[in-house]
Amino acid sequence: MKKLESREDIEKLVNLFYGKVQNDDTIGFFFNDVAKTDWSHHLPKMYSFWETLLFGQISYKGNPMAVHLPINAQVPLEKHHFAHWVKLWTETVEENFTGEMADMAIYKANNIAALMGHKMEVARRLS
Repeated sequence: MKKLESREDIEKLVNLFYGKVQNDDTIGFFFNDVAKTDWSHHLPKMYSFWETLLFGQISYKGNPMAVHLPINAQVPLEKHHFAHWVKLWTETVEENFTGEMADMAIYKANNIAALMGHKMEVARRLS
C-alpha cells in the first residue's frame, strides 16, 4: 500500500472517492440531483482543498460553508449524511493509502463532518 504524499495521490483519492459518491444511495443525490455538480469544476477544487489541508500548499480558495448552505436550504444536510460521507472517505483512504497523511486525511474528514453537520443543523433552526 502506498503512502499519501503528493498532489497526484490526492487526485487519485478524490477521484476514487467521488466515483463512489456519485453512485451512492445515501448521499449521491445531493451531488447529482440537488447541486447538479459539474465534476470538471468540482474535482479540481477538491484536489486543492485536500492539498491545502494535508500538505499546507495554499492552493484552495473558497468557502465550503457558502457552498453547502444553499444546498442545505433545499434539502437538509443532516449529521447522518456527513457520517456516511466520512464512512465512504475512510474506506477509500484505507483501500488505497497508508501512513501519517492517510491517517490525517481521515482525522480531518471527521472534523469537517462534525463541524459541517453542526453548522447545517444550526442554519436550519435559524431559518
